[in-house]
Amino acid sequence: MEQALEYLGSELNKVRTGKAAPAMVSSLMVDYYGTPTPMNQVANVGTSDSKTITIQPWEKSMLGPIERAIFEANLGLTPMNDGELVRISIPPLTEERRKDLVKHIKTLGEDAKVSIRNTRQKLMDIVKREVKDGFPEDAGKRKEAEIQQLVKVYSAKVDEVIDAKETDVMTI
Repeated sequence: MEQALEYLGSELNKVRTGKAAPAMVSSLMVDYYGTPTPMNQVANVGTSDSKTITIQPWEKSMLGPIERAIFEANLGLTPMNDGELVRISIPPLTEERRKDLVKHIKTLGEDAKVSIRNTRQKLMDIVKREVKDGFPEDAGKRKEAEIQQLVKVYSAKVDEVIDAKETDVMTI
């Protein structure tokens, strides 16, 4: 359940809110001499200000593949190559784009909740199997109640994270 929450956080970092964040592009796959490699392993990804991401490759020959990877990722960002590094200016979000991002954020939140419920199902199956194998039935019921309580706690945490990100995206 904790892993589902961590994964949700990492995915939400990639959703842009009108501010530049290296996480938006650091996990993009770049063609590094025929091998797909994460951007942060072939270049230094950072921000020069709140609206600009800078990508400085360790090899100048990687400028083209980095630009190509950004275009192919279809993030709605346009890279600018100055021969030394790649700059990406983050345009302000339109109202329509903000609403689309909120829908995407809610989908990510629902995926995290599904993962949590799948974990609950696996744990419930284990408890039922143990009760069948001789574990006391009343103790099994208590364990099931504990598991259900954990699911409620983690679902509430997911809702908090989603609401915070939604507020962040909708703030102009």
